[in-house]
Amino acid sequence: MSLLGIDCGTTGCKAGIVDAEGQFLALAYREYEIVRPQPDWAEMDSRTVWQKVKEVIAEVAQAARHDPVTALSITSMGEAMTPVSAERAILGNCLLMVDARGREYAAALDVRPGREHLHAINGNVLGTAFSAPKLAWVRDHQPDLFRRAHRFLLWAGLVGYLLGGEPATDRSLANRTLLFDLHTGDWSPELLAAMGIPLDKLPRVVPSHAVIGQVDDRLADELGLARGVKIIAGGHDQCCTALGAGVVKPGRAVYGIGTFLCVTPVYDVLPPSNIMLDAGMSIEHHVVPGLYVSFLYNGTGGSVLRWVRDTMACAEHAEARARGADVYDQLMAELPAMPTNLIVLPHFAPCGPPTFDDRSSGVIAGLKLGTSRGELIKGILEGVTYYFAEGLSLIARAGLQVNEFRATGGGAKSDAWLQLTADILGRPIVRLEVSECGVLGAAILAGVGSGVFSSAAETAEAFVRITRTCEPSLSTHALYRERLERYQQLYPLLKDYLHQL
Repeated sequence: MSLLGIDCGTTGCKAGIVDAEGQFLALAYREYEIVRPQPDWAEMDSRTVWQKVKEVIAEVAQAARHDPVTALSITSMGEAMTPVSAERAILGNCLLMVDARGREYAAALDVRPGREHLHAINGNVLGTAFSAPKLAWVRDHQPDLFRRAHRFLLWAGLVGYLLGGEPATDRSLANRTLLFDLHTGDWSPELLAAMGIPLDKLPRVVPSHAVIGQVDDRLADELGLARGVKIIAGGHDQCCTALGAGVVKPGRAVYGIGTFLCVTPVYDVLPPSNIMLDAGMSIEHHVVPGLYVSFLYNGTGGSVLRWVRDTMACAEHAEARARGADVYDQLMAELPAMPTNLIVLPHFAPCGPPTFDDRSSGVIAGLKLGTSRGELIKGILEGVTYYFAEGLSLIARAGLQVNEFRATGGGAKSDAWLQLTADILGRPIVRLEVSECGVLGAAILAGVGSGVFSSAAETAEAFVRITRTCEPSLSTHALYRERLERYQQLYPLLKDYLHQL
């Protein structure tokens, strides 16, 4: 008996099989490209991604065929919704959170119901990144597609639906649409009316770990799964990652170093909306009952290293691939030991708190003819981390304390990146034995939903193991505090100019 966790991200998907003791039996990954039909548009080819998802499921099922899967669950990025037919066919691409379409509809929400009332209902700070403005754009600019769509599904629910489950979503992902009521745990009639989105275009909202069906027999045979595998509702990738990292009690936070960078603190009391809104903080249901999470996030993270790889290290990347090596290990080895004198504004993609700016752009200040590639890479990583150092003050202002960061995602494998983070933030950051926490969190939910485990939080505490703790260097932290002050001057100086660009 084993459990299958599936993680659908912006640039890649993973599948992992976990046994009843929390040990990975198999793990597979596939990468895909963001589609950019026009400037400022960003889509995923949903049909291509579904094919990649099937490939990773089939790969791990083959690798762990001696221990058949009994249940699966899916975690995914938020916001992006794919139109599907009643016959389980994909009808079009999904618009990603970094897609600029829908600005005018977000502006309309600022008037009705208004930013404050929206936050009181939904818990999110108004922005273009969410699903509702993009659904409204599709309704008005692609009316035939909107009419033909049986449902618009978030990715975790989409994969469950295509596998044979009912069209459903959990509360954490429903929250990412701006159409969800945080207090009732269901779609908000007021917000649906404000955006003009019919309820029958949306999936049913269920708790994480609810059973939503079983894998279609034909697909089970095609993918190498046993028949009768239960499909369990998963959740937002940040929440499932928190579960898989053991961030299941107040005082802990995820420091997610993936395609996007996201800090996720957890707490057990719903704080007042006005305080959270003033601090620019969202509120969302955790996938663990009785807990909530908030986010500090930036669309720039591992994606900017991928940009460096593809623009400045093409030859090294090809050579590393030929050797079966990881080019990122080589690039990170080039980082200088001391802090750089570069000041990088990491607005290479839309930003969440504290700036909430989707019209800015990245800036690298302080370049010299003698600047090395390693200095440039470290400067970019420093800039991304300064962004979160500034944001930590928002967490404190909202009454949320973080005593320990738990690193997750691909960047968590880098000692240099973790130490840099600890030195800038001035707090310890730990590495876990399992870095693929989203997959593990989804597998835990599959176990809870199918009756293998009794409690998600207790299971996570038993499974998660710390393997390394990076303590901040006091002297290096002092140097970074000086540079942080310089960093904080850059955005106010350039904001209007960058908007003109």
